[in-house]
Amino acid sequence: MRRFIGTYTTTPFKVRASPPFELLAFKMASDDEIIRKRLLIDGEGAGDDRRITTLLKSFLKWCNSSNLEEGESDAAYQKIQLQLAQCEFAIRKTQTVFEMNEHETENYQKVYDEIEQSITHAYEEIASCKAELQQAKRIRRNRQEYDALAKVIAKHPERQETLKQIEELDKELNSLTGTKESLLSKLELRQKQFHLLINTIHELQRMLEEDKTDSEGEPSSSSVAEGSFMDTS
Repeated sequence: MRRFIGTYTTTPFKVRASPPFELLAFKMASDDEIIRKRLLIDGEGAGDDRRITTLLKSFLKWCNSSNLEEGESDAAYQKIQLQLAQCEFAIRKTQTVFEMNEHETENYQKVYDEIEQSITHAYEEIASCKAELQQAKRIRRNRQEYDALAKVIAKHPERQETLKQIEELDKELNSLTGTKESLLSKLELRQKQFHLLINTIHELQRMLEEDKTDSEGEPSSSSVAEGSFMDTS
């Protein structure tokens, strides 16, 4: 069994050396210095002041140069016209930018007003939703109370059945009242009879006592009579 051994080739690659940090810092500092000087000289006019200064210099040079040839004078004149056109274009551009900024400011003001109105409307909707939420909570609480009362009422019988029970209880009460009056009349009669019986018993006791007293007095009188009879004999 053969073994095949492959050959591998490696290609060298170059590593780029990064520039030193001091060089990068110097380049950034120089770029910042150039930008700062341009802003200090021109502001945000994109070279308008320099363009106007160049136009004035060219115009004064063209006016003061009397020994120029006709071709050179025409070239200088065309150059001045070109610079003047550039200045006019810059002015129109600046005016257009100014008008556009004013238009954008108006649009921003409209958008701000719309956003302000939307915020006010949102606050009103939030307040309305809060009121509706409170109303819904109150309705839910009332429904829960109604359900609880309904459950309590459902445990009791219906009104007709209750009225029927009340009528039956009234009848029973009337019957018991009649029974009570009858019993009271019977009790009064029995009390009278008992009182009469007591009086009769007392009367009988008195009569018995009188009879007893009479029976005890009769032997004494008979003994007296016998004694007198014996004396006479």
